[in-house]
Amino acid sequence: MAGMSLRERVGQLNQRLLGWQAVERTAQGAWRTTDLLREEVDRWGGLGALYGLFRADAWSGRGWADGIRPEERAEVAALVVDEVRAASGQDVGPLLVEEAPHGHQALGAELLPVNLAVGATWDAELYRQACASVATSLRADGVHLALVSTLDLLQDPRWGRSEECYGEVPALAARMTEAAVVGMQGRDRSRLADGSGVGVVLKHFAAQGAGAGGRNGHSAALGPRDLSELHLPAARAGVAAGALGLMAAYNDIDGVPCVANRALLTDLLRGKWGFDGLVMADGLAVDRIVEQAGGLVAAAATALHAGVDLSLWDRSFTMLEEAVAQSPDLLSRAVDEACLRVLTVKARSGLLGPVDEARPSDRPATGDLSVAIAARSAVLLRNEPAAGADRPALPVAPGGRWVVTGPRADDVDALLGDYVAPLAPDRRVSVADALVASAGAHGVVVERADADDVPAVAAADGVVVVLGGSSHRAYTDEFAGNGANAGQTAADCGEGVDLASPVLPAGQVETLVAVRAAARGPVVAVVLAGRPYVLADVVAHSDAVLLVFYPGPAGGRVVADLLLGVRQPVGHLPVTLPAHPGAIPVRDDERMPAEGVYRDVPEPVLARVGDGIGYGGLDVDGVRLSVSGEDLVVEADVRAAAGDWDGEGLLLVRSRRVGGVDWARTVVVGWERVSVASGDGARVSMRVPCDEILRPDLALAVLADRRARVEVALAGRRWSFDVAQDGAGEVTVDGARA
Repeated sequence: MAGMSLRERVGQLNQRLLGWQAVERTAQGAWRTTDLLREEVDRWGGLGALYGLFRADAWSGRGWADGIRPEERAEVAALVVDEVRAASGQDVGPLLVEEAPHGHQALGAELLPVNLAVGATWDAELYRQACASVATSLRADGVHLALVSTLDLLQDPRWGRSEECYGEVPALAARMTEAAVVGMQGRDRSRLADGSGVGVVLKHFAAQGAGAGGRNGHSAALGPRDLSELHLPAARAGVAAGALGLMAAYNDIDGVPCVANRALLTDLLRGKWGFDGLVMADGLAVDRIVEQAGGLVAAAATALHAGVDLSLWDRSFTMLEEAVAQSPDLLSRAVDEACLRVLTVKARSGLLGPVDEARPSDRPATGDLSVAIAARSAVLLRNEPAAGADRPALPVAPGGRWVVTGPRADDVDALLGDYVAPLAPDRRVSVADALVASAGAHGVVVERADADDVPAVAAADGVVVVLGGSSHRAYTDEFAGNGANAGQTAADCGEGVDLASPVLPAGQVETLVAVRAAARGPVVAVVLAGRPYVLADVVAHSDAVLLVFYPGPAGGRVVADLLLGVRQPVGHLPVTLPAHPGAIPVRDDERMPAEGVYRDVPEPVLARVGDGIGYGGLDVDGVRLSVSGEDLVVEADVRAAAGDWDGEGLLLVRSRRVGGVDWARTVVVGWERVSVASGDGARVSMRVPCDEILRPDLALAVLADRRARVEVALAGRRWSFDVAQDGAGEVTVDGARA
C-alpha cells in the first residue's frame, strides 16, 4: 500500500462497474474487455472490485443467447483479472464479486431452494454441505467473494424479500449463518487458505427485515434491546465463524442509516466483536444519503468515517479524494484503514504477489443437495380424509385417476425464487410435468385439466391444485438503479415487490373454491410461496395443504415425489402463518400474544413456528428435564406411530424469562430433528446451556434469582416446566432439586 497514491487507494474502495458491462463477445465468438472497464482501470490505476461479471437475469439483460456460459466463466475471469493486474502499478487484481443468495446467479450454475425453505429444514448440517458445494463451483469459476443473504429476519410478511430470510427465529438464523460461512470459507477460513472456497459477504447488516410496514429499506423503529435480541445474533454468529465481509443495509435504525452508523459498523462490529473483514455498502446505499448528508462528498465522508470500506456502484465514493482534501486529519487515515482491509481480503484471495491458478477442478454434486433441501423443507399443514373416505388425502392412493390444475401447475419460474439466472430449456420441469410423467409408475393416472373444466374435475378421483406466487423477473419488467423491481410486475415476491396484503394472487382462492365445489374426491392444495401468505381459506377448502417455499429447479419433481409417496414431507414452519391480513405482523416471540385482542379476528395465528406434520407420526411417552453441569437436558421417549412410515418430528425448546422489570419474549433456544424407523422407538436427548434458558434481565432486576418458563414442543403436543437458579448458582426444575 505504501507505493500507492491517494487516488490508487481510493480506487481500491470503489466497485462502480456493473460486471456484465465489462466484457463483450467478439464477432468470432471470443470474449474481450470493454472500453468501460479500461476507462475505469485507467482512472484508478487498478480496480477495487467488480460486481456481477457473470450475472444473468432480466436486470442485466443477459441470457443464454448472449451471456457467459458455464464453460467460459474461468477463462473470462482470468481475462479480467489479468488485464487489471497488468494495468496496476502494484500488480493488484480486482475482487470478483457475485450474487449467491441461494446459489450462483449465473447461467447453468446450480441453484438451491430459497432461504425460507432452508429454514424449514431446521437442518444446518445439510445446509453447510450445500454451501460448501456452491463455494467450490464459485471458486472454480474464478470468483473471490459471494454475496449471501443470511442476516435478515422475517418480521413482516408484507416484505418482498421475505424469501431471503431463514425465518423469524433469531437462533435459527444464527445457526444457518454459521453453516453458510463455515461451508463456503471453511472453519477458521481454511478453504480460503487452500484455495478451495470463497469469501462470504453476509447481507444485510442490520435489521433490514424490520422496515416499517414491511417496506423495503425503510426505517427500523427499534430500541437497543430488540436490536440486540432479534437482529444481531445472526451477524454475531457470522463474525464468530470468520465471515470475510458484511454488507451494510439500506435501512436506518432509529433514524441513522446503516451506512452512516459508526456505532454499528465500527464501535460494535469492530470494537466489541473484533471483526477484521471488510464492510461493503449495499448497491447505491451511500448515494441514498446524499441529500441527508449535504452532498456527494459529504455522503462519502460520512459512510467512510462510519466504517464502510467498499462501495457498490455509488458515485459519491469516487469523490473521496476531495473529501480527504477537505478533512485530511479525519479521513486520510480512514482511507488507509479501508484500503488495508480491502488489500488484506485480496491477499487471502490470491490477488497480490505471484498468480496462484490453483482452483478446484471437480464439479460437486450440488444438485443432489439442492434436491435434499427441497424435499426436507416442504411443510404439510393439513392432511385429512375427504368426505366419506377412510384414509388421509395424501399420499395419493394407487389405482385412481387424478387431475392436476391451478395457476402454478405449469409455471417453472414460480419454483425458483428471486436472484436467479434463466434455466436451461432441458431443466424446465413443472409440478404438472413431473406428476403426469411419474404417476404411472405408482399406479396412478394424472392428467392436466383447466380449473374451470367442471366435468373433468368432477370425474377425477382427486385433484391437485397448484397455487402460490412467484419472484420471477421478466425481461420486460422495469428495474430501479439497484436492480430491484420498479413499477408493475407479474411477480408478487422479491426485491421491490412489497405487498400491502400478503394474500394469494387475485383469483386463486376463487379457483380453489370452485374446484372444491366440483370435486367428488380429495382436493390437495400445493402452495408455492416466498412469504407467509394468509392461507386460512386454502386450509378451509382443501383436504390436504402442502406449503412449499420456492424449492429451486428440482422443485417440480420433489413435489411430485411428495404427493405420490416416494418421499415424506418433513418440513416445519420457520415462521408464523397469519390467519388474517389485518392482523399482521404476528410472531412467535412477541412479548404479548395477539390472541384475543382483535374482536373480529380473535385467533390471528393460523399456524405456529415449528408446526408441520408428516405421513408418519410420533407417539411420545413423556418429556423430562434435568440439569447436567451447565446444561439443561431435555429427554423424550418416542415411538413411530402405527403404519409403514418412519416417525418424523421436530423437538423444539422455547424459554421465557420470568422476573425483572422488562417484558421478556419467548425465545427458541434449541431444537433437534427426530426420526424413528417404522415400528421402532428411541430416546431423544438434547442439551441446552442453562445460560440460554436463564437469560439475565437486561435491566436492573429486583431479585438475584433467575427464573424461566420452558416449553417443549414435539408431535403437536407441548410440555411446560419452571426452571430457576438461585443466587448461589443452583438450578432447579419445577422447584425440585435436579
